[in-house]
Amino acid sequence: MYDIIIIGAGPAGISAGIYAVSRGKKTLVLEKAQVGGIIGKVSTVTHYAAIQAKETGATFARRLEEQARGAGVEIARETVTGVTLTGEVKTVRTDKGTYEAKRVILANGGTPRKLGIPGEAELAGKGMGMNAARDGAAYAGKNIYVVGGADGAVKEALYLANFAKKLTIIHFEDQLACIPEFREKVAAAGNITLRLGARLHGVYGADRVERLEIASEKDGSVETIEDPGCGIFVYAGVTPNTELYTELALEGGYIPTNEKMETAIPGVYAAGDIRVKQVRQVATAVADGAIAAINAAL
Repeated sequence: MYDIIIIGAGPAGISAGIYAVSRGKKTLVLEKAQVGGIIGKVSTVTHYAAIQAKETGATFARRLEEQARGAGVEIARETVTGVTLTGEVKTVRTDKGTYEAKRVILANGGTPRKLGIPGEAELAGKGMGMNAARDGAAYAGKNIYVVGGADGAVKEALYLANFAKKLTIIHFEDQLACIPEFREKVAAAGNITLRLGARLHGVYGADRVERLEIASEKDGSVETIEDPGCGIFVYAGVTPNTELYTELALEGGYIPTNEKMETAIPGVYAAGDIRVKQVRQVATAVADGAIAAINAAL
């Protein structure tokens, strides 16, 4: 029996854990993978107050975990398989056990969205759907394609351009959806080209990507590009991890909350990318976690 159970150990969950423990609450954070969530897998962390020079997702995630454990936050590597959120006492079931608490904070973020195109599943990890921080160096001197034009996608593209012979950003809109700072860096890179108003249509090959298809958003025409051994990195947004929360009414898959991070169910809070909000950044996730924990501890 815990005072507060937090599902997810990304920035929102870790922030919530630190604040909950500081208020004397017996707190458990459940995380199925690595502390840090999606931010722990990015090449670089930018625009967050007090980050270190050359901050990577891995270094940021490591410091999150060190701070949480140093504060006395209990973190368990378990996969949540079911929850009962209604009632005074909440129940959280995992692949290793069952836990109860009077307060639960849902902070398990989202999962990178798939494109649903031919060859995506078959060539995953074989040149398709790669991770920039982990796999970028393996494509040094080769052609690299980045799918996506928002801040996160373009930031990873700029990192990957350090390795690429040529890097192509494929984005369905007529202009990049990133901040001016990143647009300026793309223009200055020298080896980055843009395929705007276009989508990745399919990837083909046996043990690696041999060719890809790019479709035009304007006329539907499809261009086939032969590029054996290229690397394709997809940043097409995320899908919120809310499939277990059937007791909650969702909005577009996300959890509505009030300014205290309270959901419609008493004693249940949501924080970070999983909730309905305008801005999904590390800074707002950390703030959400703090607000949720402070109110859950009352």
